[in-house]
Amino acid sequence: MIYLLLSVLFATGLFVIFKYFGIFKIDVLKAIVVNYFVAFVLGFLSSEKSIVITEIPQQPWFLGALILGAMFVSVFFVMAMTAQKNGVSVTSVAGKMSVVVPILFGVFLYNESVTVLKFSGIAIALVAVYLASVKEEKNNKVKASLLFPILLFVGSGAIDTLLKYVEVNFVKAQDIPVFSGSLFAIAAFFGVIILTIKTIKKPAPFGVKNIIAGVVLGIPNYYSIVFLIKALQVKGIESSVLFTINNVAIVVVSTIVGLLLFKEQFSIKNKIGIALAIVGIVMVTFS
Repeated sequence: MIYLLLSVLFATGLFVIFKYFGIFKIDVLKAIVVNYFVAFVLGFLSSEKSIVITEIPQQPWFLGALILGAMFVSVFFVMAMTAQKNGVSVTSVAGKMSVVVPILFGVFLYNESVTVLKFSGIAIALVAVYLASVKEEKNNKVKASLLFPILLFVGSGAIDTLLKYVEVNFVKAQDIPVFSGSLFAIAAFFGVIILTIKTIKKPAPFGVKNIIAGVVLGIPNYYSIVFLIKALQVKGIESSVLFTINNVAIVVVSTIVGLLLFKEQFSIKNKIGIALAIVGIVMVTFS
């Protein structure tokens, strides 16, 4: 459980950092690209065995890392488009509710248990995620297309599902740092391509503050993934339980941090959502 707790704490750290990005007017794309470079360097430095770069493409997990790296960047842009076209609350709900995808795959692909207590806990957790995430927006674009929220829902869920599949079938415990580093290196590669295209169309200086922001973001981003993979490798914890607790706990902790650190205002729905989330986590844990 310690790995799961650490993953939640580092993922919540990402929420705090992104909040400050808005305050300091950070170019998110540039910071994200730098963050990927920092994360892959951390992965390679953390490896206990020597790394031969030319052998990485021959590793059994490389194809999964290649797909995941591309998906990281793609889902990031889908998230940005969803926020622009559908609003922040829709983006938050679509991203967090995607936990249902790895839960279903865990049940059907790995024959994980389905009990009344577990099913009820997951159902309550999903309702809690919606209530805790949704925010009242003045300019609610009700006529916006559902295409991007659906893509975000499927994409976010697919990342968690594929990460679990690759971890179970191809990644050994000693390979976690190299696998994680390679995943971020691939994401950095695709990110650089996109950033280059954007810069050609609209030239702009990179900016020292964007580099610093990327470094600050890269460290918790790397460890949030590493500890999630380590948590997935712990025997006796089903992925449907782990992903439910992980996502809901991130929502709860992030909401509390927003309340205490940024003095955010929360509606009755948000408060009910937090209460239900705690109930859902307890039920799923004891199932």
